[in-house]
Amino acid sequence: MAIPAFQDQRELPEDDGYFSGLRADPRPGWDNPSLPPWPEAQEGSQQYAQPQYGQQPQYGDPYGQPDNYRRGDIVVESETDPTGWKAGTGVPIRDDRPPGESTSGNRLLTVMLFFSGLATSVALWLFNTQAGAVGDTATMMIAAGRVTGLIGGYLLFMQLLMMSRVSWLEEWVGSRDLLRWHRWLGTSLLTFVVAHIVFIVYGYALTAGTGVVDQGWTVITTFPQMISATIATGMLAFIALVSIRFVRNRLNYELWHLIHLTSYGVLLLGYGHQIAAGADMSGRFASVFWPALGCITIAALFWGRIVEPVWLNARHRFTVAEVVGEGANTFSIYIEGKRLDKLPVQAGQFMRWRFLTANGWWQSHPFSLSAAPNPRWLRLTVTIAGGHTRKLATLRPGTPIWAEGPFGTFTAERRTRRRALLIAGGSGIAPIRALLEDMPADTIVIYRASRPDELVFRSELEDLAEQRDAWVRYIVGGRNDPGPRRLFTPDGLRGLVPDVNRRDVYLCGPPGLVNAAVDTLKQLDVPDSQLHLDPFEF
Repeated sequence: MAIPAFQDQRELPEDDGYFSGLRADPRPGWDNPSLPPWPEAQEGSQQYAQPQYGQQPQYGDPYGQPDNYRRGDIVVESETDPTGWKAGTGVPIRDDRPPGESTSGNRLLTVMLFFSGLATSVALWLFNTQAGAVGDTATMMIAAGRVTGLIGGYLLFMQLLMMSRVSWLEEWVGSRDLLRWHRWLGTSLLTFVVAHIVFIVYGYALTAGTGVVDQGWTVITTFPQMISATIATGMLAFIALVSIRFVRNRLNYELWHLIHLTSYGVLLLGYGHQIAAGADMSGRFASVFWPALGCITIAALFWGRIVEPVWLNARHRFTVAEVVGEGANTFSIYIEGKRLDKLPVQAGQFMRWRFLTANGWWQSHPFSLSAAPNPRWLRLTVTIAGGHTRKLATLRPGTPIWAEGPFGTFTAERRTRRRALLIAGGSGIAPIRALLEDMPADTIVIYRASRPDELVFRSELEDLAEQRDAWVRYIVGGRNDPGPRRLFTPDGLRGLVPDVNRRDVYLCGPPGLVNAAVDTLKQLDVPDSQLHLDPFEF
């Protein structure tokens, strides 16, 4: 697949030579397999082990202690070296704390507000129920149905509020925590809605002395807005079904995203049922509290999904500048825009990008920046994983882009320690590469890949390591090879990073890699406050 040439006749910025320089290195890759193997891509060769940058590699650690390794090495298991690796970091241990930003207080306050709202929702039933009203099984079932209905309605509002993409909520809590809570609440929401149906129908059946099935049909056909509520319940159950990991992993992103958009329909249909049939909505406080929840949710959705994206794109007017091959099945998209120095994005964050082509305008995908933002351009790095990403490799310069964001708290300002460990797997190197530009001296990068030709940004990583007194270690091979097997064991990780529990750890990669790393870090007593995760999940 050939990358389209940069259009010289187009009106270019003064630094257009930068983009043409990116193509000066004719290395083989996914876009040019006909060239002979580049010396650096041959495992075991001297060029591969010691790439040249126009100067000799500098030896020694950041504190002046000599050693026998370079800033960037592919490391393998060793049975003779005390670290267990043929190249260790040898970093001295110092424990300093930076004036970092902590978000634990934000999360705690958010949790407190959530449960306060939940308690208020349940109180609507409590203050609307007279003493002695619950006296037998039937009234107990109906009461349980009313309470679970109130809880289910509240959770539906919170579900949509968390996914509204409004910037202040993303910055306050963080997209990863919002996503985790959204998934957990999704299961809880379905549970309470089903419980609401079971309790109400069973309670009414006991009261009327009829069968449960007959009473269920009577409820659906007699009570106001029950048909719409039944449709909403079916839609909710279907969304929950496709959210199961086994099913979700077999759907493409576009279909999964389209199905989840039906949750707005669940809100509209469910809200009508609550107002029309809710026995606890007639009180003075309930008539204010419940509509207020709906207004806040709808306002957040409107602001986060419409107002902020329109303002962002009207101000910056993003377009494709160039598409450049990086390695096997990997390419970078350089993006131009207006006033990029005013774009409120940080290294490590991601945005949702919609490339306005004839066959791709309707697809919006999240991609992290693979270089720290600057006033001239932004860069995304994409690994071909399907039809959509393959088409992105053929984007023409000047293609307009619709963006949303930025999102995520996977940033350097979330550090709580003065040193950091960055761990990347596969294309997870994109945000890690960007983060390295914002990290302090003595940062260590561990880059996991299956094959040497899958190592992208190698020269950039090692140049940055020289500039910032950082260290890069590559763990290359299949998952059953000795080095990769050893990496996520306590002895293996400690061998590479002796002071691992005194560092902030940033993890980005496939869920399997992230989970294995987290398990190992827990065994090494790394606190949760020092873990920053950006797993590949939707």
